[in-house]
Amino acid sequence: MHIQASEIADAVGGELTNGEDVTVTGATIDSRAVAAGQLFVPIVAARDGHDFIGSAVAAGATAYLTSQPPRADVAAAAITCADTATALADVGRLVRRRLPERVVGVTGSVGKTSTKDLLAGVLATTFVTAASEKSFNNELGLPLTLANAPDDTETVVVEMGARGVGHIAELCAIARPTVGIVTRVEGVHLELFGDIDAVGRAKGELVESLPADGIAVLNADHERVTAMAERTSAQVLRYGLTSSADVSATDITVDAALRASFRLHTPWGSTQVSLGARGEHQVSNALAAAAAAGGLGVPVEAMADGLLGAALSGLRMELHTTDAGVTILNDAYNANPTSMAAALRSLAALDGRRRIAVLGTMAELGADAPAAHEQIAQQAQSLGVEVIAVDEPSYGTVARHVGDVEAAVAALDDLTEGDVVLVKGSRVAALERVADALG
Repeated sequence: MHIQASEIADAVGGELTNGEDVTVTGATIDSRAVAAGQLFVPIVAARDGHDFIGSAVAAGATAYLTSQPPRADVAAAAITCADTATALADVGRLVRRRLPERVVGVTGSVGKTSTKDLLAGVLATTFVTAASEKSFNNELGLPLTLANAPDDTETVVVEMGARGVGHIAELCAIARPTVGIVTRVEGVHLELFGDIDAVGRAKGELVESLPADGIAVLNADHERVTAMAERTSAQVLRYGLTSSADVSATDITVDAALRASFRLHTPWGSTQVSLGARGEHQVSNALAAAAAAGGLGVPVEAMADGLLGAALSGLRMELHTTDAGVTILNDAYNANPTSMAAALRSLAALDGRRRIAVLGTMAELGADAPAAHEQIAQQAQSLGVEVIAVDEPSYGTVARHVGDVEAAVAALDDLTEGDVVLVKGSRVAALERVADALG
């Protein structure tokens, strides 16, 4: 989105103190990823982003926010403000006023990134669509998504995460969504939320924010999500595998590459759908995307095209075979009990001589963590899957335990043609390094 530096200064309650009133094109907080013409926003965290203003401008940034005195040695427009993170949110609000009414928020304990990716693929068949990159779903990522939307954007899809009650409400105040999708409410991040009721309260803030002429898209297969219909004045569309859902699927099949096909049923018609995304659990996410897209006017036939062509963010159900004939299922981006169980079922569905799951910790589960890890290990055993646990003793005696990634790779030195390996753990485990090492 093209914005004048003076407009940004007004929006953030700051002052354009150095350089000309230039036009910026989008924004970034990463000096290593600057695109020409962007606004650089230095965030003060573990490292102070102000230290990278010079390199950001050298890389092409034409303006920067700063809560410090402007840099005399940097030839770019400086916009002073009290706090750069707060100012970034204000930039998001500024851009939102220029965007059309079609802004979709996606939240949930599980599946929100994949649902966002699938929905973006479907909407792109009909509208010029912008969507959150990767998992840009917090108070920094969401305004960046808005700021980097092209000028001709017709629809925006924003992912919304939360670390506690009130966070999604804050994101909604920036994005002002007109459509909201809630995928699931599960007992994840309980270390932050305290209990599952708090998780439900937080996720429901999305539907509470919707206008009366908006659309709440709710998972009919999950009681805590369905109950959110009472928390919104918007139209409600329910999706799920239950026949009573407004958008549902029948005749589900999964091929040898874990890609599901099904018959899609909607209020706007029915069609056959084949997913490009892997895993039977993606059917539910696809139904959420179809419900939101249909509510916004996307034809059913276009839904099928979009769901087939949609690309998921990286490290999610990536399937490839090494030169040695070993199949790697890389789902290492993140993990919780629900997604871990789905990944194990996908692993068990693959043809293979031997099935091995390299599992890292499932973080932020609070007091439930030991039992949750042990239950996953037992489920793996029931599916005929060997478990290599990386630096997580809670998987118990069922698993073979190793201390780090290097040890996990060494434990796999006997892989042969026909073996299948799942790699999965929470982000802190960074187990994609195992997949990389295996080739």
